[in-house]
Amino acid sequence: MVSRDHKLSVRRQCALLTLARSNLYYEPKGESAENLRFMEIIDKQFLETPWYGSRQMARYMKRNDHKCGRHRVRRLMRLMRLVPIYQEPNTSKKHPQHKIWPYLLRNVVIDRPNQVWCADITLSN
Repeated sequence: MVSRDHKLSVRRQCALLTLARSNLYYEPKGESAENLRFMEIIDKQFLETPWYGSRQMARYMKRNDHKCGRHRVRRLMRLMRLVPIYQEPNTSKKHPQHKIWPYLLRNVVIDRPNQVWCADITLSN
């Protein structure tokens, strides 16, 4: 989009495109050879154990004498778009035999102080 042969200066072209000039000169480095090797190991292990997240994968790497921490494993897994498969908590479904108590204040108009009181019976440590 930005051309050095254009009659407008590079600065003016970048200003019109709302683009920083430093973006023109930036060239991404890519991953190091060590990271590519780690990515290959992570990919092979993830095919065998797709439930491994970054913590378990980092432990696996450490057990096999690879110097790779959890945050690095997490970044590489995110780069490869690997998401572990695991069962999520099932806490929102109510028990079918649980009694549903009626809401007694549904049609009550509260228009004065001390008309309605409430109490909290939850336990706190």
